[in-house]
Formats: sequence, C-alpha cells, structure tokens
Amino acid sequence: MKSARSSLPLLVGRKPVLEALEQGVTIEKIFLLRTATGADIVSIKQKAKEYNIPVSQVPVEKLDYLTKVQHQGIVAWTSLLQYVDLQAGISYVVEKGETPLFLLLDGITDVRNVGAIARSALCCGAQGIILPTSHAASLNEDAIKTSAGALRKILLCRTPSVPQAMDVLRLNGIQILGTQMKGSVPVYESDLSIPSVIVMGAEDTGISKEVLKRADQLIRIPMVNNFDSLNVSVAAGMILYEALRQRTLG
Repeated sequence: MKSARSSLPLLVGRKPVLEALEQGVTIEKIFLLRTATGADIVSIKQKAKEYNIPVSQVPVEKLDYLTKVQHQGIVAWTSLLQYVDLQAGISYVVEKGETPLFLLLDGITDVRNVGAIARSALCCGAQGIILPTSHAASLNEDAIKTSAGALRKILLCRTPSVPQAMDVLRLNGIQILGTQMKGSVPVYESDLSIPSVIVMGAEDTGISKEVLKRADQLIRIPMVNNFDSLNVSVAAGMILYEALRQRTLG
C-alpha cells in the first residue's frame, strides 16, 4: 500500500519488513520506534546496516502519522529505485574503460535538488551519485520526475557516511573535490579529466567539516556583482559542464 504521507509504497510491521529484507526487496528507509526491542528488531537493524538502508529512530506519533495500520513499532518505505555498493559501482565504471566521475551529496535533503542534480549528471557524463544513509533525501516520485528519469539510468551508490565514502574513493585513486563559495581553486583550474568525485553540500551549511579537512581541493565557481548564492543543483550543473568540457575538448 501507499501512505497518504508519501509517494513510496509502505511495508508495515516486523514480519513484513524482515521478510522483505531477507528477500532482497530494495528499501528506501526504515522508521523504527525508539523503544522497540526483540529478536526481529535486532535482525532488522543488522540487515539494514548490511544493505546501507537508512534507519530513523522515531516516536510512536511519527509511525501513527505514516499509517493507520497496526505497525508493531516499524514502518518501511520500499524504493522505486535500485542501489549498488560504492565499491561495486566504481569497479563497474573502471571495467567499462571509463574515467570515474561521481557526485557525493553531503547533507542534501531536498528531493527536487537531488533529481535536478541527477539530470545534469547524466547529461554531462557522470556515472554515479553517492548518497549517505544519514542526512539525505528519500528518493520518491518527485525526485524521479524532477530528474526526467535520470535517477533510473545513473548509478546510485548508498554508503553509511560521507567519511566512509571518502575512504573508499581515495583507495580507488579518485580525487575528492569539495565545493565551497570561498574555495581556493576556480573550477576551470581544477583537473576534472582524471578520476574525480565532486562533493556538493547542503545549501544552508555547505559541505561538512570532514570534507573541508580531507578534500584534495576546494573548488569554487567564480561569480560577479558580489552575489554569491547559487542553488545547489545549478552549481552542480555548472561544475559538471566544466568536467564535460575538459573530458571532451581537452
């Protein structure tokens, strides 16, 4: 069934959620009562961690809001999309003979921004988008519609956290480019022709301190008129076009 509060189909109750996890059903997010206990809950948490599925600990009022059905302390949104492990995604790109170009979304929670970023990414030759399980948008029909279907055609890699994603990327020789209004390197001076991940941060707070500390470069989009505010999806599109320009025109 579908919740009146979401465009994503719902799984309600401990047994349905656990069975779905065991059968490999792709789940977008799990809402778990803060005080829930028991063997089924332990198994669900373990499976969610194994598959990098976001779990939100919530009060009973949240679950009652999502469904009027007896929920036994758990509700899950099944996904309209498919996710891959980050290492598997990188290996897939490399084995195709392509130079990796990924986006890592650090704290972007607006589904329409994610959809617009995916659309630009696919058009500009990026192969994948990396989504941490915390502080990330749940990709529903609005996201897919905004992406013009790009979210169904691009690799979606779910990862436990931004720092863990950065570790995997660095081990694979992929440079990490943080985006910041006061970044030290103009985007056109950065080498985007080599294996790269572009980290886009939340519009209100920007990229996280971890990215600021560990990025190989902090890049910026030069702007005029002392007006330094770009929507994150627009900024991503501009940077991605520069990557396309460098990779196709040299």
